[in-house]
Amino acid sequence: MAVELVVPSVGESVTEVEIGDWLKNPGDSVEEDEPVVVIETEKVTVELPAPAAGTITETLKRKGERAAVGDVIGYMEPNGKPSPSGSSQRADGRRDRHAKREPVRSASASARSLNESAKPQEMPVAPGEGPKTPPSPPPIPKSLSPREEQVIPMTPIRRRIAERLVEAHKNAALLTTFNQVDMSAVITLRNRHEERFRTKYQIKLGFMSFFVKAAIEGLKLIPQINAEVRGHDIVYRNYYDIGIAVGGGKGLVVPVLRNAERLSFAEIERAIADFAERAQANQLTVDELQGGTFTISNGGIYGSMLSTPIVNPPQSGVLGLHAIEDRPVARDGAVVIRPMMYVALTYDHRIVDGREAVTFLKRIKDVIEDPARMLLEV
Repeated sequence: MAVELVVPSVGESVTEVEIGDWLKNPGDSVEEDEPVVVIETEKVTVELPAPAAGTITETLKRKGERAAVGDVIGYMEPNGKPSPSGSSQRADGRRDRHAKREPVRSASASARSLNESAKPQEMPVAPGEGPKTPPSPPPIPKSLSPREEQVIPMTPIRRRIAERLVEAHKNAALLTTFNQVDMSAVITLRNRHEERFRTKYQIKLGFMSFFVKAAIEGLKLIPQINAEVRGHDIVYRNYYDIGIAVGGGKGLVVPVLRNAERLSFAEIERAIADFAERAQANQLTVDELQGGTFTISNGGIYGSMLSTPIVNPPQSGVLGLHAIEDRPVARDGAVVIRPMMYVALTYDHRIVDGREAVTFLKRIKDVIEDPARMLLEV
């Protein structure tokens, strides 16, 4: 009995999906829970597993076509056998007609036709004149390299990213302020405790947990940056859901650390590592990508020296981190070399003034340059 391949529910607000790559084609054998097709939404990409072991018999939707949650997009036969090799089946499940073929001509007939076409054609001549041969056409210049274009539709996630970036510029008054942070103290602290931290918690101690903690300190000091504009109101929050921008298989995604103010360094590092791993495998859920009161984006892992991050609506601020570089700085009247990082805060000027933005970024700088302040809350 045929088993239906049905579009699953991927979130309360998602009613329609786009079919991605079919990982299995008609005639292919699959094991139970083995991924069969990629399903894409505006927020996440998920893989539809086979509900049983068997053979894919028919696919009803091609890549790029849309389907509603609950739609049947294919069939499989449990414990079936691959379809006969004598027939072909298209990605949409319909068999191709065995195409009408032209009659085959003999080799000698083909050769005669080729020779006739290769002969120069004689032009009409006036009485008394000899036969004329038409002039040879000018040679066609050959391109040194092929010039091709490839048209690929945007994925739903890419389209949604584009829409939100345009929305941010259209609906918010965005401004960016900068500062630089001496990373010496954090690097020293990290090197001193990294081995014990890894042994105890089975996770690497990175820099992001320090910046999450520092950002929360800054948001407590400047609550406007943790707020949002809602109509003609400003909504302030007493909780801190920090979005962490990570690169996924289909583009940038921002999973959220819920109640980050309650998390330890180890819990933050574990959550971020889990987000990054599952983002590459397109396994993040819609719920993990929704909400967020503030975002941190670390372009430094890709080598970015300086950038102006874009706010993730309806949030009012985003912190951009950048590459750590040894640079000369003045300390106590002398020029010394220090590991420095530029940091950037893009904020919504409708509710955050320049003074508050600069104060927030200065708080980040002070806490990172003296990490003990995070423990003492001073």
